Amino acid sequence: MQKIVIAAVVGSMVVAGAVFVAPGWSADRSATTLPFADADRVAEGKALYDTYCASCHGAKLEGQANWREPDSDGYLPAPPHDETGHTWHHDNALLMRIVREGTEAIVGGSYRSNMIGFSDSVSDEQIASILGYIKSTWPSEIQDIHTEMNARVLP
Repeated sequence: MQKIVIAAVVGSMVVAGAVFVAPGWSADRSATTLPFADADRVAEGKALYDTYCASCHGAKLEGQANWREPDSDGYLPAPPHDETGHTWHHDNALLMRIVREGTEAIVGGSYRSNMIGFSDSVSDEQIASILGYIKSTWPSEIQDIHTEMNARVLP
């Protein structure tokens, strides 16, 4: 059986092995890998995640309840970053941009999100450590899918 992985509204998507990159997205060579196998970087990423991300995305990466449905103010709750969410559907460059700039800045239009940009609080290397920690928690099959997707997105 062939797997089909479809990304959310933003970013890249992998469909039956073909990669489609949304117009305007640029592949960032500095984001080709996440340090998910580096124990020191994963530990750093977990500490940073606990400081900057866990209050919304959950201490166990579980996200907020009903994360697929807008709340009464029209904002989508924070999604999980474990394998049940869609984080692993996005390439590294897009994930870096979302953390750096915030979701509304990336999507634009009338999209509403409480996800702010953290570029004033954490460096790109720290963002990569956070994302490396998140990826380190995924089952190996999902890590492999995510790694392969990134290999196809970048030139």
